[in-house]
Amino acid sequence: MRRNSATHTTTALALGALVGLSLLAGCKSKDEAGEAAARVNGRKILRSEVDKYYLNQTTGAPQQPTGEQATSLRLSILRDLIDQEIMMQRAEKLGLLATDAEVDAKVTEFKAPYTQEEFEKRLKERNITRDDLRRDLRRNLTIQKVLNKEISSKITISDADVTAYWEEHKSEFNLIEPRYHLAQILVTTQPNPQVRNLKNSKAQSEAEAKKKIQEIMNRLESGEDFATVAMNYSEDPQTAGNGGDLGFAPESSLRTGEEPATRDAVLRLKPGEVSSIISIANPRTRQAWGYRIIKLLAKEPAGQRELGDPRVQQIIREQLRERREQLLKAAYYETVRNEARVENYLAEEILGSPGEK
Repeated sequence: MRRNSATHTTTALALGALVGLSLLAGCKSKDEAGEAAARVNGRKILRSEVDKYYLNQTTGAPQQPTGEQATSLRLSILRDLIDQEIMMQRAEKLGLLATDAEVDAKVTEFKAPYTQEEFEKRLKERNITRDDLRRDLRRNLTIQKVLNKEISSKITISDADVTAYWEEHKSEFNLIEPRYHLAQILVTTQPNPQVRNLKNSKAQSEAEAKKKIQEIMNRLESGEDFATVAMNYSEDPQTAGNGGDLGFAPESSLRTGEEPATRDAVLRLKPGEVSSIISIANPRTRQAWGYRIIKLLAKEPAGQRELGDPRVQQIIREQLRERREQLLKAAYYETVRNEARVENYLAEEILGSPGEK
């Protein structure tokens, strides 16, 4: 089982890169300066909506954000909401808004692992109502329909593409031992200037790291695409840009090179499954320096794989498709953003009072 196409849900409001902020000169009307945090092509995004998601992300946190940190979080949430509004308006033009039946089916799927009591408790813990859940699921389903129509459905991988890839990577399919195709999302406890994820998100302390990794796990449990979450939030400079993909690891390297918690977690996973949160500690000081979540993308048994093997062709086609999808989606996001007129009042207010927190 490979990485799925991006499925954004519930509290996750991430679509990739940051929206360019259109800053308007002059005074704003009472309506603009009051209830609206931003407008996208004239359509309002309410401050109350920003506040709702802010509360959702900070409720239960060991340390509440204050001052500039709190303002930065609100600005980040608003950027995500702007991203979603741009895509929802695109969906309206294309006639691709999710139907009630599609939303009902997704709610049923979301509730499946829980009893009714557990489900209600989970909603309460996340400070969302059933209506909030349905709204977010409708948005996420709609955005996925747009991406499927505009990007995924237009990608074709020819037999010639597969053969060319095979000729260049034939040695990769000669396995002397089982190997595991892994991806990870990493959050560290210390500032790292090399972090370059799409959201420019970086924990600055152990408390922040612990809070951030739990928020990431919540996103994954809500059905968000692992690769998209990794690109947005992972703090591993080497893998964040490619969806957290660590490539293939031979079984021997897991048993000798990985710390026990990661090794044990990986060996228990089935393809497509995601681990629980793994604490990573310095082996000498035993002090936590980060947290990670691992996904087992695939497990390959030992032996030579030939081009005629359907599994080889499937792997190659999926890898080529994923690469093209990621590139085309990034270009598509930039295109629809360029076409949108964004008025970000919150950003203007922050720029207008640089000396204030």
